[in-house]
Amino acid sequence: VQLQASGGGLVQAGGSLRLSCAASGFRASYYAIGWFRQALGKEREGVACVGSRDGGTFVADSVQGRFTISRDTADNTVYLQMNSLKPEDTAAYYCATDSRLGSGCADLSGDGMDYWGKGTQVTVSS
Repeated sequence: VQLQASGGGLVQAGGSLRLSCAASGFRASYYAIGWFRQALGKEREGVACVGSRDGGTFVADSVQGRFTISRDTADNTVYLQMNSLKPEDTAAYYCATDSRLGSGCADLSGDGMDYWGKGTQVTVSS
């Protein structure tokens, strides 16, 4: 099981980025996959999650209306489209999966996620 996050970078406030989480070694559509972020000196924060069964999504209040999570079954990849970015969105972004078959997104705590990819840095300048 491997997860590879990419797509981070430097963007001005109000701009957009799309993060990709490429899954290998397993079929992403069978498991919940989430995006999490951690800013310097702060605790990890759950951003969004997509479940395995009906593909239901869960998005944090702090990014609701600006961020969208989606899954491309053909590419075995989960995306995080980030619009209207703010300086407070600056963080390292990680994707993770719950390896229980048929897992869903109960919350954004990340407690059920047992495989984590390396992060991709997002920096939003004011």
